[in-house]
Amino acid sequence: MKQLGEDQFYLVREDVLTESMQKMLEAKRLLVSGEAATIQEATTRVGLSRSAFYKYKDAVYPFEAIARERVLTVFIQLEDLKGSLAVLLELISISHCNVLTIHQTIPVQGRANITLSLDVTEMNLSMEAFIHKLNGPSFVDSVHLVSSGAL
Repeated sequence: MKQLGEDQFYLVREDVLTESMQKMLEAKRLLVSGEAATIQEATTRVGLSRSAFYKYKDAVYPFEAIARERVLTVFIQLEDLKGSLAVLLELISISHCNVLTIHQTIPVQGRANITLSLDVTEMNLSMEAFIHKLNGPSFVDSVHLVSSGAL
């Protein structure tokens, strides 16, 4: 049985969000509109701690922002093998995703971490199927969804 929140995404009404989530969304709106210049200023204005802002900022989005923004960020832990990044990039290409950024750590004890930001506007798979596909190669230890505007 899947754990709550594991590869599952939900659309919920605003009135069932916690007060902290609603304040975080207001703080994000202040930042985007330019009414607040910094996260500290935005969180102070809405009465929210910065830690609560960071806790929810990559997990809760207004529906309109998700429909517009089609960027997915994934964190992949893998065995450091020659050509492993090329294999992952081929899987991404086959899925009709476009790589926006790549950050790979220096391998330590035969393991490396990769963070990818992807434009998934034309992705031809469900989010669950895509994450499962990235987990497929034997050298991949884990794939975690960091943030998404594509759900």
